[in-house]
Amino acid sequence: MEKKTPRLSRMHYGAGYSLHGEVKHPTPSLLRASQIGVLVHDEPSMADKENRDALLVVSYGAARQETRQKALEPLLDAIAEANPEADIYEAYTSRVMRAGVKKTMGLEMPSVEEALEALLANGYTRAAVASLHLFPGMEYEGMTEVFNAYRSRFKRLVLGTPLLYWMGQEEQRDDAATLVEVLRQAFPVQEADEAILFMAHGTPHPSNSFFTLLQTRMDAAGWKNAFVYTMAGWPRLEHVMSKLKERGIRRVTLAPLMLAAGVHSARDMAGDGPDSHRSRLVAEGFEVETVLTGLGEMEDARALYVNCVNEAWDRLLEE
Repeated sequence: MEKKTPRLSRMHYGAGYSLHGEVKHPTPSLLRASQIGVLVHDEPSMADKENRDALLVVSYGAARQETRQKALEPLLDAIAEANPEADIYEAYTSRVMRAGVKKTMGLEMPSVEEALEALLANGYTRAAVASLHLFPGMEYEGMTEVFNAYRSRFKRLVLGTPLLYWMGQEEQRDDAATLVEVLRQAFPVQEADEAILFMAHGTPHPSNSFFTLLQTRMDAAGWKNAFVYTMAGWPRLEHVMSKLKERGIRRVTLAPLMLAAGVHSARDMAGDGPDSHRSRLVAEGFEVETVLTGLGEMEDARALYVNCVNEAWDRLLEE
């Protein structure tokens, strides 16, 4: 008897990857592993249900009122302006940020799972989940797990990509090069003895390599003396500091490479403590200026986030 290939409901990713034509009968696990980009799942058992659509916007979160008002709320306003017909909801992936915003603002922010449960309870049958994360690290990977857990409960479920995803491979767009251009426009050109350092959080996840990618795009764009470093990943401040000394840099600008310039930016990057990045650079003889501006506060950067959200929402609405 001929062995039958398992039947799978339609599941694909935006402008993603296709398996080689010689792969005639891919297993479900291989299909899932090879699917990249914007994820779309249509559930055959719910094909007759009426469409009722929601847009769920998900970020790591912001715990303090000032930070949320400066970075997240303007971005949410821009998303709403771009999609006036959408019912828009919000979730945080960080448990710490959810607890923090409840303490400081009395705001009950759900997790992704809690938000999807609420959408189902309120009669939504289709949902686009849009990511406001910087790159596909552990937080975003967690979102893909939630997607897989909930996809059969919605008529259609979509998961969008974070800000940095494609890198120009196989005719895809280059998200890193686009972000670098936005950053170049936002910060003035440095003199020969000046440098700008962008601080990211960093991660033990292999996606930490996106920071190396950003550095290569800065170098390729001819943006001299611009560097990316991380708090908890690689490279660290000490790796960049040695390059500053080699190039005869005297003045340094520190800026966060984060959606919101929160506690890490104010304390770890720009704080007065002896272990802050500003203090460490000053101790090494550098003149240091700090800029406490998150990506969500920059109009052109907000536009990049809105594009990612629109991509997910458009995939939900397509026939």
